[in-house]
Amino acid sequence: MQRVVSVVAHLGFRLQALPPALCRPLSCAQDVLRRTPLYDFHLAHGGKMVAFAGWSLPVQYRDSHTDSHLHTRQHCSLFDVSHMLQGTLSLFTNEAGGILDDLIVTNTSEGHLYVVSNAGCWEKDLALMQDKVRELQNQGRDVGLEVLDNALLALQGPTAAQVLQASVADDLKKLPFMTSAVMEVFGVSGCRVTRCGYTGEDGVEISVPAAEAVHLATALLKNPEVKLAGLAARDSLRLEAGLCLYGNDIDEHTTPVEGSLSWTLGKRRRAAMDFPGAKVIVPQLKGKVQRRRVGLMCEGAPMRAHSPILNMEGTKIGTVTSGCPSPSLKKNVAMGYVPCEYSRPGTMLLVEVRRKQQMAVVSKMPFVPTNYYTLK
Repeated sequence: MQRVVSVVAHLGFRLQALPPALCRPLSCAQDVLRRTPLYDFHLAHGGKMVAFAGWSLPVQYRDSHTDSHLHTRQHCSLFDVSHMLQGTLSLFTNEAGGILDDLIVTNTSEGHLYVVSNAGCWEKDLALMQDKVRELQNQGRDVGLEVLDNALLALQGPTAAQVLQASVADDLKKLPFMTSAVMEVFGVSGCRVTRCGYTGEDGVEISVPAAEAVHLATALLKNPEVKLAGLAARDSLRLEAGLCLYGNDIDEHTTPVEGSLSWTLGKRRRAAMDFPGAKVIVPQLKGKVQRRRVGLMCEGAPMRAHSPILNMEGTKIGTVTSGCPSPSLKKNVAMGYVPCEYSRPGTMLLVEVRRKQQMAVVSKMPFVPTNYYTLK
């Protein structure tokens, strides 16, 4: 189920492409995995189920990973992301400046914050928020916390808004990237539609009551523009878009500056230094860090997580954190961490793949231009 946290406060919130540790075929241990409201729906549509961050989810359907990926870029695809907790990308940080999670936070028109966290982090995120709520309540603040067990569907691709518009009365042209509204979708009331996603394409995430999830997914699939897509396509799409996978590309030992996520820190927060880890992070904004997350491109064998990155003299200087062949570019793309002096786009490096060294070039991200919808 989607772990959505509404913070009500008056405060002036791969197949091969997926990391093997997070994605494995189901076994006799499958009974301990959580299931989304669409589990039986996935099986009925040929979903190949795998274990991902404690959930049973489809890695792909009858179409190949590449076909699903390209369909999303050209039309639109439907993803079950009910394992996520729900918008601006924001970060939870610790006192050392490390990233506890990257999550979506929406300041709603109803006067509360709407939060979606990563599946593998929702328990620690929830505990962190519960602790903060208790702290504020003890200070006499009017604040509460509510967890909604809804399903979450992501409709992603250039025709996503066109497909959804036929089922809603609201004008989606007035809903730009990272904003949300509650509306009726295909007759289902109380759905929160957020203009966001993790593919680099225009699209929406729809929070829907669990009992109506199959109805909504079935209704969307009646449009020939829409096809189902699984974890494999979602991972290669987000990598092409230069987006991080928590636990691979960022973690508790990575600061926002090292992870090239400084843009998530607003001017007011930088000036006030009123967030965990500010004493570490803010000075990094003004100075230098020892390493940075960069994009890499190469030909030959695809780069994978944990592949060593070397300078041209053959000395190891970093490690690949995510990598896969790009279906859109027909080239191999990856991201990883290197010392700042090697982070300039165009810098030639070596990557060790299958014990062989091959040339790689530091490249700007996103690898594929993003198509987020913004008001003109």
